[in-house]
Formats: sequence, structure tokens, C-alpha cells
Amino acid sequence: MSVKLDANGRRSIEVEIEVPGTPEEVWQAIATGPGISAWFVPAQIEEQNGKPVTCTLEFGPGMVVHSTVTGWDPPRQFNRSSDGWVPGSPPIATEFSVETRAGGVCVVRVVQSLFADTDDWDGQLTGAEEGWPGIGRILRLYLTHFRGQPSATLQLMAPVAGTQADAWATLTNAAGISQVRVGQQFVAPSGTPEFGGVVEYLSDSPFGALLRLDTPGPGVAALGTIEFGDTVMATITFFMYGSSAADNVARMTPVWQAWMQEQFPMPAS
Repeated sequence: MSVKLDANGRRSIEVEIEVPGTPEEVWQAIATGPGISAWFVPAQIEEQNGKPVTCTLEFGPGMVVHSTVTGWDPPRQFNRSSDGWVPGSPPIATEFSVETRAGGVCVVRVVQSLFADTDDWDGQLTGAEEGWPGIGRILRLYLTHFRGQPSATLQLMAPVAGTQADAWATLTNAAGISQVRVGQQFVAPSGTPEFGGVVEYLSDSPFGALLRLDTPGPGVAALGTIEFGDTVMATITFFMYGSSAADNVARMTPVWQAWMQEQFPMPAS
């Protein structure tokens, strides 16, 4: 993985994600508010005169990113630009393009770039590059099993008094997936809110799991750990699908919030 430096000062990374579907179906997933919300984060796209002008992404409490739509060519190209990810960093541009391949699949090409005189911000780009394969797996799972269905999202995050390995061990043991392999069915153990399904992806380098759910309803659960500076966070994101998605999330929210607090008590200040 590396950052590409152009002669005009643009620094960029590029990732390709192969997904099932026609260009029109893939476009709906990557360039509409309901589509983006179904596999990434809750999103809203505001239109004027029938064309999108802004895109708002909600990464979590207090983490809302407002972007300007800079390119719109259905079903081929969708570009947006926003302020830097952290105060003082240069603006970042994100470009999505859709290319048809044989066999009923498309390739989504993601290019993220910024303009800077130094390499001080390259870590942001390499971090994004490392994160996109995991995001792409959720997109692929959505387009394979839940394409076009209504969705609702539950994002859970808790600080951990320990390392990422400690957080991952606690999370997977409590969720009942520490001894399960990819392709196997799982059912949550006693003491964990009811959920079960199939393990689609599991890794400890980096820590992450992707579960396709049939209980408490059709959906996907993405488990992981992340670092914010010196703080380690355990995370679970539920993407629920179908006509009951919103109702399922409403029922799940207080139960899973309590469970996360029980597994990861607030560290002493």
C-alpha cells in the first residue's frame, strides 16, 4: 500500500472492489442516501433542481461529515469533496466509479485524494486504504443478499481499558464467535442479546468479523476494534434489512447498548 504523488501535488490512494449487480444496481448502492446507508454509514443526499449538491455522512455521535457533490454521472461516476478528517488537515476528495465486468459483476473504483505540500497527512490516506477492503466486504454482502431492501443501522462503540487484542478477545468471546470458523452457523450464548446466523469473514490481523444474520432479523453485523490516538474502541455495527428493519433496530438498541456497557465498563478516569 502506498500513496501516489502527482506532479500537481495531489496525493491519492486507489482501491478496487468487485461486487455483483448491474451498473444501475451498484450505482443505487454507492450514490444514493438509502443505498450508502445500507452498507456504510447513515447518509443523506440533498438535491436542488433534481441534482445532488451535498452529501452528509454520520460516522457516530459528534462525527458528521458534510461533503459537496463535485461529480455526478449516473451510473458511472460519483465524486464528493469535504473538509479534512481532523482539524487543520487539507480537504479530501472521494471519487467512485463503476465499471462493468463479465459475469454479472462490476468493479467499484474508489480514489481518495488530497493536496498537500508535505507527507504529513499521508497517514490519513493509508489508513483509509487499509479500511476500504473491510467496507467493501459489507458492500458485497449487501449487494449479494439484500440488494435494494429497506435498511436501518445501529452503531455501537465503547472505550476499552486495554489493548486491541484485549478488546477483540472480550468482544468475540461474549458474542460467541471466538471458536467459530468462516461458513459456520453461530448462535449467541446465554447472556448475549439474541442473534445468530453465518460467519462470512473473521480475522485477527486486523481484528474484524462480518456476520450475516437471520436473528433477530435479516441483516449484517460488523465487529471490530479501532484506535483513536491513545484510546482503543470496541465496535459493533448492525445493518438490518427488510420491511421490519427499523422496528428491529428500535428493539435492539437499548438491549445492545446495555450489553456493550456490561462488557466494556467505562475505564476509570
